[in-house]
Amino acid sequence: MLTPPSAWVSRWADEVPAGGPVLDVAAGQGRHSLFFLDRGHAVTAVDRDVAGLRALGDRPGFRVVAADLEAAPWPLPGARFAAVVVTNYLWRPLLPLLIESLAPGGALIYETFARGHERFGRPSNPEFLLRPGELLDAVRGRLLVRAYEHGPEREPRAAVRQKICALNRAE
Repeated sequence: MLTPPSAWVSRWADEVPAGGPVLDVAAGQGRHSLFFLDRGHAVTAVDRDVAGLRALGDRPGFRVVAADLEAAPWPLPGARFAAVVVTNYLWRPLLPLLIESLAPGGALIYETFARGHERFGRPSNPEFLLRPGELLDAVRGRLLVRAYEHGPEREPRAAVRQKICALNRAE
């Protein structure tokens, strides 16, 4: 049984244009892929290890892409999505590509660990922890910030996270 979608993703899912394609980055076992499939979106799920995604079966509108996002070229050049969803993953060189992958009207829904999280466990390497305001800096001048949070949380487990929902209002 998959864990439920993150509260942040669920909260901002209505910002995704109805029926538009969704990109689930570093999709893991596919909890957000299933969430958006159930909402009527086609989903492209990308991860290095796709065994968990393949275990979800063959579903209409579901595409699995095996790719090492940190060592190989971007696997979806030119593709545009109504939403790009990322949770619990950070590879800084990928941020501009994710923003470029948003179609006009599309939503970036992103949450991952931030500095200060090292006191709660992994990840603890600063290379994998966002600096204060880093997601805001990544979208500044490119996307309209709908919501942003940064700080400690207790649920679903103790962590320090940074979260953003930002919209591509470019026409």
